[in-house]
Amino acid sequence: MARVSPEEFPDPVVDSTLATTAGQSRAILAGGCFWCVEAVYKNLDGVSSVNSGYAGGTADTADYETVSTGTTDHAESVEVVYDPSRISYGQILKVFFAIAHDPTQLNRQGPDTGRQYRSAIFYADDEQKRVAEAYIDQLNKAHVFDHAIVTEVVPLQAFYQAETYHQDYAARNPLNPYIVFNAQPKVRKLRAYQQAKEKIRNR
Repeated sequence: MARVSPEEFPDPVVDSTLATTAGQSRAILAGGCFWCVEAVYKNLDGVSSVNSGYAGGTADTADYETVSTGTTDHAESVEVVYDPSRISYGQILKVFFAIAHDPTQLNRQGPDTGRQYRSAIFYADDEQKRVAEAYIDQLNKAHVFDHAIVTEVVPLQAFYQAETYHQDYAARNPLNPYIVFNAQPKVRKLRAYQQAKEKIRNR
């Protein structure tokens, strides 16, 4: 549990040097059930698309039924495609740690347990690895959370898109009790965070 609100959460001191580059970049993140993480990033300014899927394992086990057994190396993950001229990789990670999930929970997230729900950052290159490791070190040293961050920082081998019925799940199933109690509070927290940032910019 974070000791500060998202509005007070520290910005990364080390960030990507690609922060002002036009075009599209992507981040692969795992933070528990991909429905919830996807719902957060779908509403984040600067993000163009989000896909739910699997990362960490092999192609032959990249399906929901198999991953859900908890016996594969996969984690439920999201592919966040964003415009680095509007939002940096470090800011993508800030939302990951401050809003999208609790990075101090080992192999679980909320009501979900198992290695497939672990916290992980799958980096695509040395730049992403550098930013992710520095930010985790920064947050731990600042004691932003009650407990140490357990997020894995590991190289991305491949991202496998999940079945169609998992995509945009929270938006399509707003009355699902799991979504009501787990995803929607995070989306509300993100909106409050973005509104606070907008007020600061307009001062």
